[in-house]
Amino acid sequence: MSQPLPDSIPPDLFAARADAIAAAARELALAGWTPATSSNFSMRVDSEHAAITISGRDKGKLTRDDIMLVDMQGRAVGTDARPSAETALHTQVYRRWPEAQAVLHTHSRTQSVASRLFAKHGVVRVEGWELQKAITGHTTHEGVLEIPVFPNTQHMPELVAHVDAWLDSGNPLSAYLIDGHGIYTWGRDMAEARRHLEALEFLLACELDLRRLKA
Repeated sequence: MSQPLPDSIPPDLFAARADAIAAAARELALAGWTPATSSNFSMRVDSEHAAITISGRDKGKLTRDDIMLVDMQGRAVGTDARPSAETALHTQVYRRWPEAQAVLHTHSRTQSVASRLFAKHGVVRVEGWELQKAITGHTTHEGVLEIPVFPNTQHMPELVAHVDAWLDSGNPLSAYLIDGHGIYTWGRDMAEARRHLEALEFLLACELDLRRLKA
């Protein structure tokens, strides 16, 4: 990797994170969840840094060179490349959950439609589905999984504030939608983040189907 790195970060470590992000992005692009260069993905590198997709890159064609390093304030480190416009939402996750190692944000059709449909309620309440147990911390279909829907804005500090307010009110959070946008979720490793994303996609699709059938 040609990107200069701080002495505290072994090049092999950054390369492994970059490769994992690129591989996940290519697979999610094949699923149709990253249209028109949308979506962004990251992994924690250490307590002070994360690897994240460079803005505007085709997620179906990502390589190691499409991943850059940022600090936990979202500032580029060792490069003039521009990180994803939503980098602050990734670094917020890493600051709030020290165990989080990967953050995934996609724009599937299901996620985008659900975000619009449930925006007036401010939350999607999912209950009774066996696949809720795929989300860490949920051990039964009898519980309720709440996925908040935050208003969309191009002003990232405002979105960060919405997430902070939700958490500071004592609400659990495994994922969230942004109105007219897509979903954010995370995990203790890339595999867990992928599991959460796939389960949430399925659960949102089921909720949309129920509403169609009741219409």
